[in-house]
Amino acid sequence: MHDFTIASARAALRAKKVSAQELTEAHLDAIAALNPRLNALITVMPETARAQAAAADAALARGEAHALSGIPLAIKDLFCTGGVRTTAASRILEPFVPPYESTVTANLLRAGAVFLGKANLDEFAMGSSNMTSAFGPVTNPWTRRGDNRALVPGGSSGGSAAAVAARLALGATGTDTGGSIRQPASFCGIVGIKPTYGRCSRWGIVAFASSLDQAGPFARTVEDCAILLGAMAGHDPKDSTSADVPVPDFAAACTRGVKGLRIGVPREYRSDGMAPEIEALWQQGIAWLREQGAEIIDVSLPHTKYALATYYIVAPAEASSNLARYDGVRFGLRKDGEDLDQLYENTRAAGFGAEVRRRIMIGTYVLSAGYYDAYYLRAQKVRALILRDFTEAFRHCDALLTPTAPSAAFGQGEKMDDPVTMYLNDVFTVPANMAGIPGLSVPAGLDAQGLPLGLQVLGKPFDEETVFAVGAAIERAAAFNVLPAIRAGA
Repeated sequence: MHDFTIASARAALRAKKVSAQELTEAHLDAIAALNPRLNALITVMPETARAQAAAADAALARGEAHALSGIPLAIKDLFCTGGVRTTAASRILEPFVPPYESTVTANLLRAGAVFLGKANLDEFAMGSSNMTSAFGPVTNPWTRRGDNRALVPGGSSGGSAAAVAARLALGATGTDTGGSIRQPASFCGIVGIKPTYGRCSRWGIVAFASSLDQAGPFARTVEDCAILLGAMAGHDPKDSTSADVPVPDFAAACTRGVKGLRIGVPREYRSDGMAPEIEALWQQGIAWLREQGAEIIDVSLPHTKYALATYYIVAPAEASSNLARYDGVRFGLRKDGEDLDQLYENTRAAGFGAEVRRRIMIGTYVLSAGYYDAYYLRAQKVRALILRDFTEAFRHCDALLTPTAPSAAFGQGEKMDDPVTMYLNDVFTVPANMAGIPGLSVPAGLDAQGLPLGLQVLGKPFDEETVFAVGAAIERAAAFNVLPAIRAGA
């Protein structure tokens, strides 16, 4: 049961070789066995999952096969799920049960998906390690050769990535504000895509940075990610940033190949101190695409070096504004005080963790009188230059190839004492968020310690089809089939 991909499970369900209830029970059993070790899910939904699986079997029996009928998924606990607790991995939302469904999860339910549970994450999606969750860290199912010390799964969508890698779910949703799908996908040896900003509705997703957040899927193959994105995407009139553009057959694009495509290699992504094995994997990816008929060209993204600094002004500023709503008055945690000011102080002090407080303070500072022009306004101008760099590069090429992350997964407790070092985990992923373009991480090899490394494909706005085509070509050439030590069926 745990060896299925979404595509093969879908075929087996439609051929009546397996039932949705059998598939769901197998994954619920895996969660019961492994989640205590991994902490990938905050809330497990066994009764909901069983009811949805029974409904999927009934629909399949009537010949009503939808895109995801009977496919068991994990949902990042940032997506509001009607009647099911949604915490954003924060104490301040620990008691929150939304009365509505996010647009993305509603689309998945309409496609017949089965929801196994709500996946752990960095609190309010702020982090690159999944160590900031109020419900405890997530453990990466991978371990170093000869070393069983716990590793981080990446963040913020670490629970979603770990659940898919450990075979607790066939796929999962994530959100990507500065790399929070692609980096954990790389760390956990799976596929993850951040689509173009506006491709998936943000309605019903707990906001971090509204101009950067974008929902996307995790899965074990490029084709599976394409299937999931096809179900998640679509115009939503409830979200003013949702793009009214057609949703193509992303899965069909996976078979296109790359012959005749021009693949750009941005010289600025060769950062100082890059590990030789990551540089070697990047060169191997270039060779794979060239062998399959792609033309490799050198491109420049001169403002890339400013992307990380720009991001850590824009994102905290928007977080400061978005998180002002958590005041103990309307919903979520409430810690009373003698007056309104003390109510706010008590509630927010008890409800927010250290990383969230740090980013709120940074954001409030850069938006304050006397500093808005010097920091936030200037950052927005640099952001426009970053987008212009990508626009110019895509005049000469169809997609870009880069590493996904500057390292493989690191140990829990490593790098934690230095926020700046932690922020550098996003150095290769942040520029795509600043520009709003799609980015896909594909597992392509192992480092010297036996940990997965990913390659990143960046594409033109709303051209996820080409991104999937290039990603699938890398996937075929890499033939990455190594599995983590901790997984269902091991």
